[in-house]
Amino acid sequence: MFMFKKNIFLFLYFVFSPTLFSAPSVETQTFLDRHWQRPLASQGFVIEKNPVLTHSLLPEKCGRCHVQQFKDWSGSLHSKAMSPGLIGQLMEMAATDRESQQACLRCHAPLKEQAESLVASLRTGKNKGLHTQGLICAGCHLREGRWFGPPRKDGSIPTPDEKKQLPHSGWNSQAAFEDSAFCAACHQFDQETGFAINGKLLENTYQEWLASPFAEQQKSCQSCHMPNRRHLWKGIHDAEMTRNGITIEIRQPNLRGDNISAQFYLKNSGTGHNFPTYITPKIYLQGVQLDAKGSEIAATFLQYPIGWKLELDLSGEQYDTRLAPDEELKIDYAQARDPNAVSLLLKVVVEPDAFYSRFYRSLLENGYAKKGKQQIEQALRESEASVYILFERRLALP
Repeated sequence: MFMFKKNIFLFLYFVFSPTLFSAPSVETQTFLDRHWQRPLASQGFVIEKNPVLTHSLLPEKCGRCHVQQFKDWSGSLHSKAMSPGLIGQLMEMAATDRESQQACLRCHAPLKEQAESLVASLRTGKNKGLHTQGLICAGCHLREGRWFGPPRKDGSIPTPDEKKQLPHSGWNSQAAFEDSAFCAACHQFDQETGFAINGKLLENTYQEWLASPFAEQQKSCQSCHMPNRRHLWKGIHDAEMTRNGITIEIRQPNLRGDNISAQFYLKNSGTGHNFPTYITPKIYLQGVQLDAKGSEIAATFLQYPIGWKLELDLSGEQYDTRLAPDEELKIDYAQARDPNAVSLLLKVVVEPDAFYSRFYRSLLENGYAKKGKQQIEQALRESEASVYILFERRLALP
């Protein structure tokens, strides 16, 4: 069996208010309070002095000049924040139920224009419009017709004379864009009003970061998820990103009588929050014996999950085996040796969308997906296809 030891040292939408648990500078805090007032006000069309630069809120228009940023964003999960799974659920809502819609849109598509686009979509039954593009450029960078962003890489900001010569009449430079507190607006539930299970907030990534060595070392969320300011936001879906966040060690198997014993160590060595941070992913440490043809011997298969597994209706938790930063897990594969076994295969399998897969199956099996059935079916296919093998090693048996 698998034994382990830790070193000591619907319902996919919720109404919550972002609260910053750290104390950024007064200037940063004031800016963020104003910047993330939900629901966001209407932005309308942005009119530039240069007619060539006049554009709508569509991100592809931003991409005419910000080519690399648009390319990175297009491949990121932010651009897919209004996924088929979320759209499928929203389609079951009434067009007039703006409060329920806003519980999702506030982070997945926060602009008021996107909320209006969704309402129009629900009324017509045609899933098209600005809301389908998820968290777009303007969702973070535009307020009241003015563009905001971080200072230049050297820390400088444009002078008034420079602004006159720059597109958009320059930008409003704000250090908050380089502060982890900026991300907390969506990646942290409020301690007082946020949804919690067994005293643990469902979304607690910013608080986890605050308690990690990364905060003390001033390694912000952006330093890992936006390296060199690139709009990538890679996470658990990216094998390289996941691999860089952990350390895996294997001890050679040995025989104890007729039993096989092999040690499997996994440490959260490079992630600035719990591994994983949210309920969605599961990581499985697996062991199975192989015969001379390399086929798995099913009776010898063992698996240990790392993650936070909740009931589908979020009424309680089944287990929470997540690893805090610098925490290590030791797994001992202890199993009787099959007479045909010649080697032992140890793997780390990542299922980034494990909770969603369970949730979508439940919606379909119980007939809850009606208007959005096609989207939920697509979401299930995509969630199941996101599984990947992070680590694999075959060890000869003595």
